[in-house]
Amino acid sequence: MDLVERFRRHLATLAIPGGRALVAVSGGSDSVALLDLLLRTTESHRRDLVVVHYDHGIHPESALVAARVRELADSRGIPFQGGRGDLGPGASETAARDARYAFLEAVRERLGAGSIFLAHHADDQAETVLMRVLAGSGSAGLAGMDGVSGRLVRPLLPFRRAELAEYVQARSIRVWDDPANSDVRHLRVWLRTRVLPMLRERVPGVESGLLDVAGQARHNRMAWDAVLDLVPDLNVKWETDGISVAADRFRGYDSTLAEALIFAVARRSGCRLGPVRAARLLGWLGGAASGSQLQLSKGWRAELSFGRLRLGRSPSPDTPRLTLSIGGPAGEGVWGPWRVRWSRSGAPDRQERVALTAWFSADSLTVRGWEAGEKVRPLAGIGRRLIVKCFQDARVPRSRRESWPVVAGGDEVVWIPGVCRSDALVPPTGSEALRVDAELA
Repeated sequence: MDLVERFRRHLATLAIPGGRALVAVSGGSDSVALLDLLLRTTESHRRDLVVVHYDHGIHPESALVAARVRELADSRGIPFQGGRGDLGPGASETAARDARYAFLEAVRERLGAGSIFLAHHADDQAETVLMRVLAGSGSAGLAGMDGVSGRLVRPLLPFRRAELAEYVQARSIRVWDDPANSDVRHLRVWLRTRVLPMLRERVPGVESGLLDVAGQARHNRMAWDAVLDLVPDLNVKWETDGISVAADRFRGYDSTLAEALIFAVARRSGCRLGPVRAARLLGWLGGAASGSQLQLSKGWRAELSFGRLRLGRSPSPDTPRLTLSIGGPAGEGVWGPWRVRWSRSGAPDRQERVALTAWFSADSLTVRGWEAGEKVRPLAGIGRRLIVKCFQDARVPRSRRESWPVVAGGDEVVWIPGVCRSDALVPPTGSEALRVDAELA
């Protein structure tokens, strides 16, 4: 069975998020092979592809590589998105990776893409496990990289570096190696070019052994993930930007079980939590008051709200206040983590106060953030109510309110999606109205 068919069959086993997909292409044989394989299997994955390349600004020739990746995308008739940093010579692997992933996520959000394809393969996986062994990682870290992790998709994990290089060479596809791949100042490069060759002399199957370690650790991780749904009254709830569980349950477990479960909760949400932060989180949970928050690593935070412990991403401190104008026959747009669609349709005889769809007797409206002290007149209610009180009634955690939009007609708030419809701009039954649907992406 050739590589294309093996790739197609493996791709069918992955739960890939829907919609447009970005393909991160560095220019090397791995990512170029990934792009070619995705193009040859479009009938299977049915994704519109966009090539994305990030020039870290580390090597003086990196701009030339970026130009060649753009040429590759143009020759295949695929949209291209490029970005450049200014990390400079000597930048660390961590700084380069963080900058690259931040750029990929920014492009994904801007284009409304559902996933990002990455070219990590089996050899990368073995190197990752070895690095984590040297760093003293626990079993969760030794599981290595997942085929699908949130928006990130790694469909090449079953394939080896050598066969991907052979694939592009056999098809005479031009590739350009990142100069950083030969810089032994980077730990991964040093392990790949110096340490693993020496280990291979004494242990010929060292990569296979490391992959076996990853497989065993992954099974252990999957088992604890399954336990989350079996523990009585833990009541795990998946949320678009995090996860929540019943907080009181942790207070009744011994420390070993509580730590194992909090690790499993964090992993399911995508939050990387080490032993020190896990202990800190459990200690905080023991005495935290409702509404309290605890900052965790790399943009994550914990919140105790309405008797539930919630782990979610922290909003960027420099996130701008967005506005989105809606109107006309039909359209859609993005406001922060929300997707908003609008169209014209007949108004129903009854609207729900708490819903994600509403109809308005207006030609245009504005989606924006809400301000402290603003009020709304609830549908079928009495008087005006503070927006913050509406959030409390709907049991929306404090941390999520910051990124929750309101819909306004002029200066008046007429709808808080999923929280409160106001009694303003309610159209007569059957009349043509502006229908608005909001969805937390």
